[in-house]
Amino acid sequence: MKSKVGRYSKFLKPITVALDLIVLNLIAFYVFQNIFYSKYFLLLVSFTWIITAINVSFYEVYRFTKIISILNKSAKQFILFTIICYSFLGFYNKSENSKIMFCYLALVFFVIIFIKLSIYYSLKKYRTFFRGNVRNVLIIGNGENANLLNDLFNNNKDYGCHVVNRILLESNKLNQLDKILEVSSVKNIDVVYASLVGLTNSEINKLINFSENNLKILKFLPENDELLFSNNKMEYYDYIPIVSIQQTYLDDPITKLIKRIFDVFFSIFVMIFLLSWLIPILAILIKLESKGPVFFKQGRPGINEKEFFCYKFRSMKINETTEIEASKNDPRVTRIGRFIRKTSIDEMPQFLNVLIGEMSVVGPRPHLWSQNKVYGSRINKYMMRHHVKPGITGLAQVKGFRGEIESDEEMKNRINYDVFYIENWSLLMDIKIIIQTVINIFKGDEKAY
Repeated sequence: MKSKVGRYSKFLKPITVALDLIVLNLIAFYVFQNIFYSKYFLLLVSFTWIITAINVSFYEVYRFTKIISILNKSAKQFILFTIICYSFLGFYNKSENSKIMFCYLALVFFVIIFIKLSIYYSLKKYRTFFRGNVRNVLIIGNGENANLLNDLFNNNKDYGCHVVNRILLESNKLNQLDKILEVSSVKNIDVVYASLVGLTNSEINKLINFSENNLKILKFLPENDELLFSNNKMEYYDYIPIVSIQQTYLDDPITKLIKRIFDVFFSIFVMIFLLSWLIPILAILIKLESKGPVFFKQGRPGINEKEFFCYKFRSMKINETTEIEASKNDPRVTRIGRFIRKTSIDEMPQFLNVLIGEMSVVGPRPHLWSQNKVYGSRINKYMMRHHVKPGITGLAQVKGFRGEIESDEEMKNRINYDVFYIENWSLLMDIKIIIQTVINIFKGDEKAY
């Protein structure tokens, strides 16, 4: 039951976004409190701020980001934000309120820039003096840029990157690489930096597969005109070029926020209008047929393989074999259990898991721990499914890959759909999967037993 032990400030961006929105709205409320359209303006500034921030990457600030880049992003953000705010002012009121708008924008600009720079420099001091917010890194390879990166991390503690090991590759690279990755998979490594000098395509692919299957971040160090793939992201640490494996939409904090908002509102809707009357009815039916609790909970691996308790309506008699998945004509399943499993109603309590942030409405289904142990090292990219929150329903399920796994091929097909979902996510895809899930509930599914 491993988990990814990264020292990342995963809540820093959402907190920064929330702080900025609070500042925008508090100042707007104070400045425009006597103007009749102030309530509409509060909605406008929040929506406009988020949209412009996405377009100019305003919140894409990392430990290696230069101060000039932060100021450049800020200038773009406030220019666009100012244009939209004045457009709103001109549409609703063409009188003397432009001075009030100028005061509002000036206050917002100085307060938000102050907050942004304060967080930026505070984190640098925190990493330097308290050794907090640190990432453990492994540097592999013989290139000059690998040497420069090692020196950069050791001489700049404010970056918060601790070099656990610096490994030079010998002539027999492939065998040595296998040993290095075997050790790295169990050590507390967060990021692997690999020089591209002398690496073959098979060795590069080995590194990529290692990062995907072990929940490690992988970055490459090119030399001269070396390129990895044209669609990957190039960034610079000081003057050192770094090639990052292209991230998915679901790695972006703002995208995560959008998906989270959708999950919360959808879950509240289901709990109010469906579960509020469904739970009492099913509770009576379940209790009448067999002894035991109404709800069944079981530990499952979630995001980053962190364990959570997945809730279901109990569909089986009390037994000691819960780590064995249900099969056709399973004697453990009760009569009411067969019905609620066939219609997927047994999964409905998982909207509570969604509401408390352990699951998403749509995502890869959470497997049993026993399945993780069997397939985690056997099937390529299996562990990618733990990059995101598990879902109540998913693309693999609506495509027919649900229920009992009878062969490795069935699991491979399920993983292929899970990986496709992670790499090609969109809110529209989530909505389509939800609609198809509802259709499948009424149609029934041969593998739902």
